[in-house]
Amino acid sequence: MNTKNLRISIFAFLIGLFAIVSCNKDDDSPNNNTQAKVQTNVQSGTWRITKFIDSGTDETNHFTGYNFTFNSSGVLNANNGTNNYDGIWSITDSNSNDDSQDDLDFNINFNLTNDFEDLNDDWDFISQSSTKIELIDVSGGNGGTDYLTFEKN
Repeated sequence: MNTKNLRISIFAFLIGLFAIVSCNKDDDSPNNNTQAKVQTNVQSGTWRITKFIDSGTDETNHFTGYNFTFNSSGVLNANNGTNNYDGIWSITDSNSNDDSQDDLDFNINFNLTNDFEDLNDDWDFISQSSTKIELIDVSGGNGGTDYLTFEKN
């Protein structure tokens, strides 16, 4: 092989390698589409907690009568007609290479020292639909598993 052909081959190889290495996740990846779909869904209507299991203890009754509104501004409102609490919510990508809803975190934070404090976490999705969102969190501290389910009113 002469030097000119060798140079062309090396140049073509380097261009191909650069193209492969410089590729990143596209904004239209399944994970981003799922994230947008869940965000749009949760912002539609009001929701209620139908299951909250805190390390094996059913504490769903602590949230009976509360309607949750997930505003597009990131404000999460819980209201039972008497009490009105504001927190924040978001859905973020945990930056894994797997394009699935497993990589999304449903983040909730109420700056309170009552039962709503127990909702504060970066929850992982078990499932989601237009009427139901099932979440799970495995605690790194005590090793307990928490479950949280929202259903649309």
